[in-house]
Amino acid sequence: MSLILLVEQALNGLQLGVMLFLMAAGLTLIFGVMGLINLAHGSLYMVGAFAAAAVAGLTGSFLLALVASLAAAALAGVIVEITVIRRLYDRDHLDQVLATFALILVFSEGTRWLYGSVPLYLDRPEWLSGTVTLPLGIEYSAYRLALIGAGLAVAAGLFWMIARTRLGIQIRAGENDREMIGALGVNISGLYTLVFALGAALAGLAGALIGAIQSVQVGMGEPVLILAFVVIVIGGIGSIKGALVGAILVGMTDTLGRVLLPQAFALVMDASSATTAGSALASMAIYLLMAGVLLFRPKGLFGGATA
Repeated sequence: MSLILLVEQALNGLQLGVMLFLMAAGLTLIFGVMGLINLAHGSLYMVGAFAAAAVAGLTGSFLLALVASLAAAALAGVIVEITVIRRLYDRDHLDQVLATFALILVFSEGTRWLYGSVPLYLDRPEWLSGTVTLPLGIEYSAYRLALIGAGLAVAAGLFWMIARTRLGIQIRAGENDREMIGALGVNISGLYTLVFALGAALAGLAGALIGAIQSVQVGMGEPVLILAFVVIVIGGIGSIKGALVGAILVGMTDTLGRVLLPQAFALVMDASSATTAGSALASMAIYLLMAGVLLFRPKGLFGGATA
């Protein structure tokens, strides 16, 4: 493999990682603060993607589409939290899993009823449709490079919010002792709704950004949700830092594994067998990574750390 191709794939892995972070950050906040297993988080990713595609189709503006994705996912999150999730906080995790799985079906069929089963397509903005010349003469997609920058900017903003703002203090306190912050006068219900809306908005933003790379379709959030769960297990539940590190590890492992492993097998077997074996092992690589981390760090890399 050439150095240029390796760098390009590493950038693709970083781009996948920062998008997974947007999903995993909301998921780990919701679980850390509320103790809630939310299987419907991937549906909020889908809501953001469909809202962005619909608004972009009507207005032709990609920036308005991003705003619509944030607003639609956050609003859907608030409605879901108030009508369904609020009744699950004191229930065991099995009830939470069953209820949020039911929400997946509701969101999927509702989206299919509104938009049909035909995929939608979200065009990249013209000012990000070309390539950028990087050092070593590497030509890389301007849009993917913008995704990396946007994801890292959101991560920096989230770190700042958690560490420096009053809301961040309440979130960190809520992760450690919910009863105590309630006794101190913090509106627990309002805090939960706000955290859920924040997590939903991040998922919706991720869906909109990825929607310009792949098609927007019903059920697109579930495969990403599985990867997001892998991320928070690797990084440590409740840790934003862990979500970022875990997401980048997963993104790099998945992307580079699909390129390097078939080439490695090609050294010892014929091309067709090498491709089959390498692809099969590459699909398992992130789970092997998760198993290896848990073997030495059962709580994840940053388990127990809030930020």
